[in-house]
This record gives sequence, C-alpha cells and structure tokens, in this order.
Amino acid sequence: MAAYFGNAAEDLVPDALAGFARAHAPLVTHDTEHGYLLARDPAPGRRVALLSGGGSGHEPLHAGFVGRGMLDAAVPGRVFASPHNRSVYEASVAAAREDGVLHIVKNYTGDRINFGIAAERLARRDIPCARVLVDDDLASESEEIRAGRRGTGGTVLVEKILGAAADSGLGLGELAELGGLLVSRCRTLAVASRAHTAPTTGGPAFELDAGQLEYGVGIHGERADRARVHGPSSELVAEMTGALLEALAPSPGDSMIALVNGLGSVTPLELYGIFGELGRLLDDRGLHLARSLVGNYVTALDMRGFSITLMVAGPEVLERYDAPVRTAALSW
Repeated sequence: MAAYFGNAAEDLVPDALAGFARAHAPLVTHDTEHGYLLARDPAPGRRVALLSGGGSGHEPLHAGFVGRGMLDAAVPGRVFASPHNRSVYEASVAAAREDGVLHIVKNYTGDRINFGIAAERLARRDIPCARVLVDDDLASESEEIRAGRRGTGGTVLVEKILGAAADSGLGLGELAELGGLLVSRCRTLAVASRAHTAPTTGGPAFELDAGQLEYGVGIHGERADRARVHGPSSELVAEMTGALLEALAPSPGDSMIALVNGLGSVTPLELYGIFGELGRLLDDRGLHLARSLVGNYVTALDMRGFSITLMVAGPEVLERYDAPVRTAALSW
C-alpha cells in the first residue's frame, strides 16, 4: 500500500465511495449496505433504468457517470474485481423503472456471471431486465480467447448515447438493440509503457524492458501478445489508428466519435498531442472527426498508458451524444 494514499488496501474502495458520494451529494446517493451509487435526479421520462458496474480502479468509470443523461446506478466491485451479484440485484431493484432495467456490462467472466445471476433474481421478481455486452477491445479479438473481446473505453460512449436514448423514452428492447449496434461500431486499442502499481504489493503488476511498450494491454493489467519499441507518437498512433479503422471499415465521409483516454499516469499534455495525431490521420482518410473526448475516463489505477476508441456514428447517434448530461465526470 505504500505507493497509494489510503488506510489499507481493503479500505481503498469503501473509503473512496464514501468520499465520492459526499463530494457529489447533489448528484448521487450511496447505499453503504450494498455498495452502490444511485442517481438523485434521473430524467422523469425514462421508462428503463440504466445500470453499469465492474471492478474499481478505473475511475471515473462507472461512478463518475451516474446522473442525469447517463446511468441511474453504478455498482463498483473491489479493485479489478466484479461486484457481487447481490449488490447488482439490490441496485437494480432500487433503480428500476416501469419497463425494467438495462445492464451495461463489460465483457469479463466475473461481470457476466454476477450480472447474469442478478438478472435471474430480477426475473423471479417480475422486473424486466436486458443486457448490453460491451466488447470493444481490439487486442483481445482472437479465436484463442474463449471469452471474446474485453470491454474497455467504448463503455463510456455507449453509456452516454444510451443515456440520451433512455431519456427520450425508449423501451427495454429498443435500448438493448441500440446498445448492440453501438458496440458493433466501436473498437478500442490500448498501449502502456509501465504497468499499474498493485495495491497489495506496492510493486508493478508486470515488468517491461526499457524503451518498450505493451501493445494491446488490458485495463486490469492483462499482458498483450506483443511489445513494440517506444518510438515517436506519430508512428504509434498511426499503427493504432490503422488497426482500428481496419476493424471498423468506415466509408469515406463517415462521422467518427473519438476517445483518447489516459490510463492513469499520462499527462494531458501528452494526450492532446496524441489526439492531434489521430485527427490528422482521420482527415487523411477522408473521415469526419465529429465529436471527441480527451482525458482520463477509464483508467487502470496508475498505469502509464493510453487508449484510443473510435466509433462510427450516424446523425441520430451524434444527436444523442450531444444531448445534455450532468454527472461528476461528464457534463454539458
């Protein structure tokens, strides 16, 4: 724990949740018994509540996106660990609207299991529930990975757009269908020059040789299948962007939403330089960089790295992206 400011490793999450809830009391309430956060002022026109969650250590995801225009509830687990199904169930019951609750779940085995158990319990209580599974991580797209692509930075964009759609009164099936479409049009790739510091040991979660980058790292510190030389950003961003565009296959003239996301220890100075490179590359491809976010949105504790997320977005998606939002981490 020496690397982190806190009382003990096991206190990091509950202490942070209590502090977050107090700092943002106009936006959220905190259920201390079951460990979830609930929006204090959700849109009155919603027929379906939106709930997400997952391991802590990725702040501001998910707690920072609870509020008007995004999530009705968030359920944080311990650091890099799924929340307990009981917490997901209790938060779902508290948040559910007349047409039920939509779970936005990142594709990790623990999350799928615990959200699935909670959904089964909700069904026994006659509370409708559906799931959007976010699996945007390009680096884990392999036939050798049985679980499939991981869920990473694209989760923020999916939550924002679905939040606006829920505010407009869409039903559960419509939101689930839209969520699946959004995920299919979104991919993310991450790199890191240094692993996060493990709270339990105070040391790096993995070692990298000097001058090397982990190309395709996961947000829990999952190792990539290869490393590359840490060269100029122009070359690195070009390689990453090329891979993302090959996977998404947009047509010239398509509009794109981009997220350049810091994984914990990369400075804003660096992130904006990366975004500038990305913008030039999209211009050269004849693609319209319609909307963007730059900053720390899905972190991996103090990992020194960044991710790029691209989403192909038509006019309706852009309109929903632009809809008002008021959360601790995103507001316009």
